[in-house]
Amino acid sequence: MVLSAPEWQGREAAHAIRVDAATAGHRTRRATGASHPVEDFLFTYYANSVTALRRWHPGAGVGLVDADRETWRFYRTASGVTDVDLDAYLAERGSRVAAIRRLLEATLDRPASFGCFGLHEWAMLHRADQSGVRHHDWPLRLGRAGTDAVVESHQVTCSHVDAFRFFTPTARPLNTLQPTRERQTALEQPGCLHAGMDCYKWAYQLVPAVPSELVMDCFELAHDIRILDMRASPYDLRGLGYEPVSIETREGKAAYVEAQRGFTWRSQELRRRLLAATDGLVSRSAA
Repeated sequence: MVLSAPEWQGREAAHAIRVDAATAGHRTRRATGASHPVEDFLFTYYANSVTALRRWHPGAGVGLVDADRETWRFYRTASGVTDVDLDAYLAERGSRVAAIRRLLEATLDRPASFGCFGLHEWAMLHRADQSGVRHHDWPLRLGRAGTDAVVESHQVTCSHVDAFRFFTPTARPLNTLQPTRERQTALEQPGCLHAGMDCYKWAYQLVPAVPSELVMDCFELAHDIRILDMRASPYDLRGLGYEPVSIETREGKAAYVEAQRGFTWRSQELRRRLLAATDGLVSRSAA
């Protein structure tokens, strides 16, 4: 597919508007030195800058007429048409593409589990001293003792290595699983909120082979999941307009699982799209 200059410039402009709207609050806070425990997570935890997110890519197999991308990595121009140089891209990132696809395929094919209730955020505070509290400016809804009691009165079933690695030493043995990086592909499951947020990580790591519109769809899912993640956390964020999802109650658990099911459907659709966008890259890399 080849896009004329007006076609690709229109998509590029629409993408810039979308990114600017989604990142306006973060950019303002960054300029003033302020922080937000929910909204800034996608920029402090994930290694993708606003500048990189704003740069528009058409994805593999799409040529651009009259596009000046001489200095853009993994692009080439021939006869006035610029596209992704897949040979150069795969020579450097082929093994990473293959690893991401294995994880996406395994997660896509695995049944979802809905019994964790977001207890990972609670386990990150279990019996921690003040230095272990990640969001110092926000009180705990149930206090320190109440937070510990929630962890100790529930079965903790976190399957995500990048959530589990932040558990306190006293909480780690309470988890029914002991996730490691080596076991990530074997344990990742689509009901996990952090696995859903990570669709954004896999999307930006696949740039420029995947289109920027797909990266932003993954970004928006991660943003929406982060809101639920923190509403269900031990922190009281009502001062920011976030009503708690009280997962220590039966009603709160039901609300959490209902939202979790919706996010699972959205993340599975994005995994399918990421896999479709990179179909053929692994075989091409091997060849």
